[in-house]
Formats: sequence, structure tokens, C-alpha cells
Amino acid sequence: MSYNSSNRVSGSRNVRMNSLEFGRTFVVMPKGTHTTTIVWLHGIGEKGSSWTQILESLPLPNIKWICPSAPTRHVTQLGGYPCTAWFNMASMSEDDSENLEGLDASATHVANLLSNEPDDVKLGVAGFSMGASVALYSATCRALGQYGNGNRYPINLSAAFGLSGWLPCSRFLRNRIGASQEATRRAASLPVLLCHGRVDDVVEYKLGEKSAQTMYSVGFQNLTFRAYNGLGHYTILEELNDVCSWLIACLGA
Repeated sequence: MSYNSSNRVSGSRNVRMNSLEFGRTFVVMPKGTHTTTIVWLHGIGEKGSSWTQILESLPLPNIKWICPSAPTRHVTQLGGYPCTAWFNMASMSEDDSENLEGLDASATHVANLLSNEPDDVKLGVAGFSMGASVALYSATCRALGQYGNGNRYPINLSAAFGLSGWLPCSRFLRNRIGASQEATRRAASLPVLLCHGRVDDVVEYKLGEKSAQTMYSVGFQNLTFRAYNGLGHYTILEELNDVCSWLIACLGA
């Protein structure tokens, strides 16, 4: 563990799960040879188009980015305020197991979006803040071979990364992954990158760092955690450059 094309709207129909409807999906097409597809998950209150300009500007011409929009739901931690969110949360915690239903729904939506990609294309999931949490949760589903509800996880992820996020329900996941040699083996083979600002005033740095330590301890040995002095709850060029270098190194993107 180390410390240190144009946009278009997808024509796929909205997916309804748990009586909530996912919003529009935006796609940034590769400018070069399509070798990798990554689902990018926005933060709370944002939408699929929020990050498309940044993703399009990255020097990664062979990556197709799929950018879905989260459902609008009432978020308990925000006093029931309705906003786009990948899952409801009562608190920003590793151990809030009440998030599992929403996490499974969002992780399933991500897998569905990736399921139609060509067989020779590498698949990844990534995101910012709450979107990063779903990306990390998807990584654990890949290791386990199933969602939290026991349904089979169908996607062979090649990479997962998150910016300014945390791993929800980690106590529940820690027990399950640690009990399976096959899950530990799959976890060890999956490259994971976590990046976090040391002065993040929304998702505390300590929470992101602890999530990285937890994932590493249960078997995600190909995991890199990067910390950034002076960085709050946003991204900077240094962080994006690190993401690009990491993707090129682990995927040849």
C-alpha cells in the first residue's frame, strides 16, 4: 500500500430500482482506440454531466467514460432534504449498514451500464465523494462475486478508483471478504486507487485513510492511497495527473 470526444446522452432507458429512477446518462467517447470503459459517479447533489468536461480534457484518448445521474432521494443526514444521491445515509460512517440496499441498487446500475461493452474492453468504476463510495463498494462486490444482498456480481472489473470518498459498511464487508479465500484472491488482483485531501471539510481525511487501510487489510493489496496537502473537497490538477498516470500504468489506458 503506497502513500504518497464529445459528450452525448445515452439512449438507454432510465432504470427503476427501489421505486427510485436513475437520471440521464452522459457519455464521453474516446478520441483514439477504445480499449477501456469506466463508469464515473458524481458526488451528492450533482448529475452525470457535472464531470464530463473534466473527463474529456484528460490525456486518456482510449477511455470511454459513462456518466450516469443518481436518483433524487431524501437523504437522512441532510435532514431529509431531496437531492441526487447514490444511496441514503444516516451518517458518513464506515459502519452504517443501513446503506446496503441503496448501495446494491447503484452498484447494480453501474454493472448494467458496463454489461453491454465489447468483450475486449477493460472495465472500471470510479467517482467523487459519494460516487467514490459506490466505486469502492463495487470493488468489494467484485471480490466477493456478489452484492450485499447475495445476488451474483456479473462484471469483471479491471480497476476502481475514488476521489474524496470512503468505503461504507466496511465492518460488514470485512467479515465477508476475510472469510473467503477466493474473495481475498480476487481482491488482491484488482488495482484500486484512493485519493484524499488532508483538509477535506466534507469527507474527513481520517475516514478516507481508514477506508484505504481497511481495504488493504482484507486483501486489496494492489491498493494505492494518495494524500494531498492543502486539498479540500474538490479536485486539483496534481490529483488528476496522478489518476492518469495510475490508469496508464495499470490498464495501459
